[in-house]
Amino acid sequence: MIGVVVASVLLLVVLGIFFVRRPSREETSLVADRPPPAVSLGSRLAKSRNALSGRLSGLFGGPLNEAFWDQLEETLIAADVGPVTSARIVNGVRDAKPVDGQAARTSLRDEMVAGLSGPDRALHMTTNPSVILVVGVNGTGKTTSIAKLARRLQHDDHRVVLGAADTFRAGAIDQLRMWANRLGVEFVGAETGADPASVAYRAMERARAIGADVVIVDTAGRLHNNKNLMEELAKVVRVLEREAGVIDNVMLVVDATTGQNGIVQAEAFVGVAPVNGIILTKMDGTAKGGVVAAIEHETQVPVRFIGVGESMDDLLPFEPAVFVDALLE
Repeated sequence: MIGVVVASVLLLVVLGIFFVRRPSREETSLVADRPPPAVSLGSRLAKSRNALSGRLSGLFGGPLNEAFWDQLEETLIAADVGPVTSARIVNGVRDAKPVDGQAARTSLRDEMVAGLSGPDRALHMTTNPSVILVVGVNGTGKTTSIAKLARRLQHDDHRVVLGAADTFRAGAIDQLRMWANRLGVEFVGAETGADPASVAYRAMERARAIGADVVIVDTAGRLHNNKNLMEELAKVVRVLEREAGVIDNVMLVVDATTGQNGIVQAEAFVGVAPVNGIILTKMDGTAKGGVVAAIEHETQVPVRFIGVGESMDDLLPFEPAVFVDALLE
């Protein structure tokens, strides 16, 4: 009799283990602890690092003559650093008067870091709820970046509301709702074709009602040369400024693989909305990581985050020294 009871208990335990619901791979990634910002950055930037560092290695082995300085500038331009920024960096390295290739390499590293070290890159949180308005063209990874940003804010004990003001595409609304459900954050949406400014307004109202301290508003992807859509964006900005007093963060999402075209996009958006931060996505997929320096120099808007992969933890705060070292290692 005792043997029967023991066997029954063991059977129940085995069945319990078998039927316990195991989280999916995607769910597991959502609850994983955030890795340190610098983890594996060099490997994530492998395409840019190989393209830049490979050419520099051969260059620094030769004499520091005029041909060297010309080739150094050409190498930086090829990495999408941009002609103006490349010339400034090379002039800075020359002014340091390096005596050999190793000293020139060190001066290059220092000059690149110095050129990226001015602006404050932290998110601004001056109002309650604080507003993060996210803008950009189609295909940049805007909605996914919003989810990753919300995830980071959750890690920092913020309560987040996501507002789907991209009302042109039902798919965009559904995608943001899906992310909100997975993250366990509040979602405010609307029917396709609704006024985007009204969604932004209701997201603010909902945040106040539930005590959330951050509102992230998605907007329709729009080409920077579409006048009507850019005017609509200006309306969303006015509504949020009226409700919040100030929009703490207007984040422009730029696809790093577009290179110099990203600068043209950024300049157009800066003219319509008070853009004060840039998220550069797909940095792991480009060989021209130097676009970071070019876009900051041309727009005077700091890169606050870089996207270096597809997982929820692959949106990293941009740290100039860590980034430059990863490119040159």
